[in-house]
Amino acid sequence: MDTSDASPDPLDLAALAEPNMSPVLGRYMDRSWSHGIGHRLYDTAGNGFLDFANGIAVTALGHTHPRVTAAIHAQVDRLIGPVHAIGFAESTVTLGRMLAETFPDPLDSVLFLNSGSETIDGAIKLARRVTGRPAIIAFRGAFHGRTIGATSVTSSSLNYRQGYEPLLPGVYHVPYPAVYRDFADDEAAATGACLAHIRELLRTVVAPTQVAAVLIEAVQGEGGYYPAPVAFLRGLRALCDEHGILLIADEVQSGLGRTGEMWAFQHADIVPDVVCVAKAIANGLPLSAIVTRRDLQERWGRGAHGTTYGGNPVACAAGVAVLETIRDEGLVANARARGAELTGGLRELMADFPGIGDVRGPGLMIGVEFVRDRRTREPDGATSEAVAAKAAEAGLLLLNCGNQHQVIRWIPPLDVTVPEIEEALALFERALRG
Repeated sequence: MDTSDASPDPLDLAALAEPNMSPVLGRYMDRSWSHGIGHRLYDTAGNGFLDFANGIAVTALGHTHPRVTAAIHAQVDRLIGPVHAIGFAESTVTLGRMLAETFPDPLDSVLFLNSGSETIDGAIKLARRVTGRPAIIAFRGAFHGRTIGATSVTSSSLNYRQGYEPLLPGVYHVPYPAVYRDFADDEAAATGACLAHIRELLRTVVAPTQVAAVLIEAVQGEGGYYPAPVAFLRGLRALCDEHGILLIADEVQSGLGRTGEMWAFQHADIVPDVVCVAKAIANGLPLSAIVTRRDLQERWGRGAHGTTYGGNPVACAAGVAVLETIRDEGLVANARARGAELTGGLRELMADFPGIGDVRGPGLMIGVEFVRDRRTREPDGATSEAVAAKAAEAGLLLLNCGNQHQVIRWIPPLDVTVPEIEEALALFERALRG
């Protein structure tokens, strides 16, 4: 841990927050943060941490990125408030064009909102309205957000759902092809079993003519960083085509180059009907988007959905800078290359630490799963959480996920460097050794 700027009298923001800040919001840690520079986050005591958490994959270019910060300052001096109701802002229009250009045809139309949860709610509304069908199929272990619609399709934790019933009617949860956890590393078995389960659902529980959409994370996030097999995603696309069902891709965490492709669904060479985008899109400012082909949003209808703050000019100016940086600095390729190096280093550590059962994931969206026994694959959340805490003590910020917190997720900045990968691996090894 870098302590070169240590303060003798650090500000305890957790104590100051106690009387008035709601205890409802869960936090991975209660540290008091002061500022961030590049890929390091500093607490009020002046301690520096290599930030491989990035606000849960939000600050994908690190903190106070020069290009993004300059764009924000320039836009603040020009126009801050949203002007959706009375026209258009230049940065919003520019980002809409640039974002659409990152998608394969025919995805060309963008609706800006504020958060990932809002995109999920909006996508559900779109699907129901344009198809005239009520049902939505979602996957067990998925996390799509906390609004009532997003909660209805979320099942990564019972705590996110308990006490809110009845949730949206017409939502059906099916098994996700978590290859390591449920299918002993057999991708073919995972693909066959999970597609068969959906077909059985359509044969016995809900008619395909009643299903508006299937909603999926190509790499399941909160649920455990499980990549869906390519064959499964292709089979799911074919099944949706067969029955006129819309395929919605939740790219909130996996998008913007995170997996070594601009969008995670591109690993399977498929094109969804609807894509939900958020998190890294504005490197920390609140912004999200629903992207579809034009005719879907035309059929949705003017005024069928809306937003007050979505597409804020300042957030969109940041978003333009994010896309320009990803393009100009080759950061999709960097995520692919640095991800391969990080995965290789983690697998070397796995060989020495039997408590690690699996290292998986494309690009810089990597899950390290802890188990009590490699043979039984019994999840070990206690060790996973302890290692993450020790890593933080050593100066490396990592987050847990999985239904028992048994997975440590690695989500470094997209512009992470080789020395930073090496530093992170050394700090993680120190945490593993206790």
